[in-house]
Parts: sequence; structure tokens; C-alpha cells
Amino acid sequence: MQTLRLILGDQLNHQHSWFPTPQSDVLYVIAELHQETAYVSHHAQKICAFFAAMRDFAQELKSRGHRVLHLTLDDTSQFDNLPEMLSALCHEHSIDVVEYQRPDEYRLRRQLDQMDLGPVDCREVDSEHFLLHFDELPDYFHKSKSTRMEPFYRKMRVRFDYLMDGTNPEGSQWNYDASNRNRLVTKDLADLPEPLLFSNDVSRILKRLERHGVETIGKSLSTLPWPVNREQGLMLLDYFCTRLLPHYGRFQDAMTANSKHRWSLYHSRLSFLMNVKLLSPREVIDSAMAAYRQNSAIDIAQIEGFVRQILGWREFIRGVYWINMPDYAAMNALGADGNLPKFFWTGDTNMRCLQHAIGDSLRHAYAHHIQRLMLIGNYAMLCGIAPDEIDSWYLGIYIDAIEWVEMPNTRGMSQFADGGLVGSKPYAAGGNYINKMSDYCSDCKYDVKQRTDENSCPFNSLYWDFINRHAEQLIRNPRASMAVRTFNRFDDTERQSIQDRATWCRDHQNSL
Repeated sequence: MQTLRLILGDQLNHQHSWFPTPQSDVLYVIAELHQETAYVSHHAQKICAFFAAMRDFAQELKSRGHRVLHLTLDDTSQFDNLPEMLSALCHEHSIDVVEYQRPDEYRLRRQLDQMDLGPVDCREVDSEHFLLHFDELPDYFHKSKSTRMEPFYRKMRVRFDYLMDGTNPEGSQWNYDASNRNRLVTKDLADLPEPLLFSNDVSRILKRLERHGVETIGKSLSTLPWPVNREQGLMLLDYFCTRLLPHYGRFQDAMTANSKHRWSLYHSRLSFLMNVKLLSPREVIDSAMAAYRQNSAIDIAQIEGFVRQILGWREFIRGVYWINMPDYAAMNALGADGNLPKFFWTGDTNMRCLQHAIGDSLRHAYAHHIQRLMLIGNYAMLCGIAPDEIDSWYLGIYIDAIEWVEMPNTRGMSQFADGGLVGSKPYAAGGNYINKMSDYCSDCKYDVKQRTDENSCPFNSLYWDFINRHAEQLIRNPRASMAVRTFNRFDDTERQSIQDRATWCRDHQNSL
């Protein structure tokens, strides 16, 4: 029996049970495919990072004695899709069995489930990555019903015994989020650490993309600063635990324009590594926990904020995605139908917050979660951008964006398009929030304290107009109803001026 084992680009798990012992009758296939470069326009650094990580993983498997077929776009350009390639390989290598790890994206799992390879037996196995097994998700999530992250997170804490003191949370609190909302002041900016960067040559990959007419967005780099193999991933994990974790929670929501390290701050930037499975969530949490136990400079608010993101939020988002797909991909609870403005592709806007958040995204293929949620996502929701458009943009631009994690974060948390399956309210905010958590507003063209003047911060009128447009829905939401009542207390002239300014802003987005 000859077995072909398919390894997708986000299944680079060195610790998988497939790999301890080489087998002469098993052929591993890792392939660059046109179908994976074309379903959205990806950031150049994102494609390069995936392809470089696949290349290095194939080399690692070969060095362990495995039979590996690493195919580039040059080798697969004749195939329209993944099943077509697998069919050809099965014929060429006389394959009897095809095994594949369960894909994390619905579209790929459906594609593999539905493929017909004739007499070849197809078998799906677990990816052995997440803390919750796939078959356990229905125990925690129910289709079309909201599941709140906080109780889910507490269950995960108890089950996996992280930050627990018996049956009670360590430190007597489950959540230290209220302690983790500090703004960066001048002294803090001077202390910001440099991000740990790498030098991975991807010049051949870039030439390959050009040769095959692959369209990309964002800044292209022949030397990629992102980690693309396990050795580099472990280095970045250690750097985070020793240098960044002591202040991670404290400044996890902060934003600044006044530092060359503004795009990285104290964030781990481990999400790409975990999402392609070069690092497992358990080993990341365990490493952070070990640092917390050994370093008195790391208080419980810092470690709890980090553990919550992985043990809680990451596992939670995966559950929401799989329980609600494929219906989730079409949800549009707010009826948004607008188009993305041109500055989403250039960063060319006078709104300083978006200029930096989008500009850094285009430069680095990365922005941290508050920039994604409360700047870019907040703006898109206030303007009524169609969820399909904003989904595609997020999925393409960020190095860590894979649909299972991107879609619930964007369509759910950011856009409230799922009507509350992920978040208990729309994460809408005006300029005051941005001013509170950043220094963007001080040198901006627009006045953050004004709502209706021609130089007023667009976020202000857009926010109140959003509240008014969706008042009927929001008044029934305990966490949003106060904003509706506040708007209704404005006099008629003020309400009309807000609507006029918001309408102008939406109609002239490319001039803002």
C-alpha cells in the first residue's frame, strides 16, 4: 500500500503523530497552489511567509528521513484546484490511500470531503493542534445561538487547570481586563522594546509570484522579517516571554503614532506561528506560565490577559466558526452594503488613526487587535461597509488571517454582522475612545472634540448617526440602549447636523 499524506500550508505541526518515524511507503506532499493565492488578494508578505514556512517544513521533514514532495507554483500551475492535483499525483505514484488532516477552513474541508479520487481511499485525521477536540465543539456551542466568551473561558481555565487555585481562579479574579487599558505616555514610549525580526530570503518566491501573475497587496520585501520555521518561532516565543510579557496586558489596548515600534509594541506577534501550527497553543501558554512563575516582574494581570487571548478567545472563535458555517459567511444583521474606500488599499487619508493603522498594515501585514477592531473595523461598521468586502480585506492583508479565525473576528466581533453571536453589542465608538487610548488625535487634521463642523472628527458624527440608524435594534440591547437614549436627548438641530455631517463623510470617504 502506497500512502500519500497531504500537508496544507497551515498544518506545519512538527509534533503531529504522523512524523516521529519515517515510513518508506508514505509520501508527504506540500504544495503551493494557485487556488490558494487567488481566492482573495493577499499581502505579498503573507504569501511569502506561508510559502517560506512550507519550504522550510518540507526541508525539515526530509532531514528526518521522510519522503517529501514539495511542489512550487511552477510544478502545480497546470492544476485548477487541489483535488485535480491529488488525482494526478495518485496516478503518477500509484497511490492507494490519501490521508489529510482536517482543514481549519470550511471551503477546504468541503473541497476535500467532496473530491472523488476513484479507487483511492481517502481518510481524514485530526490536526492535533487545538485544546478542544473538534468533536467536542457541540458541547460548548450551538448553531445560531450566542455563546459568551467569558463563561466559555472560565470553563477552559478549570478544564485545563491554568491560573487556578483549586476550584477558584488564582488571585481571586477570573479577569483582569480592567487593569489592562493603560495609555502609553512619553516615558512609556522611550521604553518600548525593538521587535525581534528575522532575515528570511524570499526573493525566489517573489519572482515565482511575478512569473505566475499572482496579484498581491501591501509592501513586498525580498528579505522577510517574519519567522517562518520552528527554530525562529521558539526564539520569538522566548523573546515575548522575557522581554514583552511583563508589560503585555498593561498596554495591550494602547496605540501610538510616536514610535518606530508603534506597530509591534508589547504584542507577541505569535499568531502566524500558531495559525500555521509551527507552535501549539498549549506550548505557548505553558512557556508564558513558566515565565510568570519565574519572573516577579510579570504580575497576574499580564499573564491572565495573555492566557485569555489563547485559551479563551482563540478556542472560542474557532467554535463559533465551525458550529455556524456555512451560514455564518452570509450573515449581515445590520444590512450593510457600502464599498470600501480607496484608502484601505493605500493608507492615504487625513484621519491620522486610520492613516497609521492601515499604513502599518500595508507595510507589515500586521496590526494589533485594537487597531483592527476599534479603528479599522469600527470605521467600516459605522460607514456601513458590506461584510463581504471587509471580510476579504482582512483575510487578505494580515499575515495571520485564515478564515476560521478571521471571519468571526471580523464579521462577528468587528462588524456585528452576526447579530450578536460573538459580541454582546456592536463595538462602535467615536473619537473620544481613540483619543483616550492613543496619541493619534493630537496632530490630526480633524478636531476630536467636535461632532458636526467641517473639521470635526468623522468618527464622531458617524458614531451618532450609526446609533440613530440602528436605534430600533440597539434600544433592545442592554449594553447599547443608553447611547440611543443619549442621541434622542439631542435637540432637532443637533441631530440633523450630525446626520448631515455623517452623510457627507460617507459620500466623500475618499476625500477624508
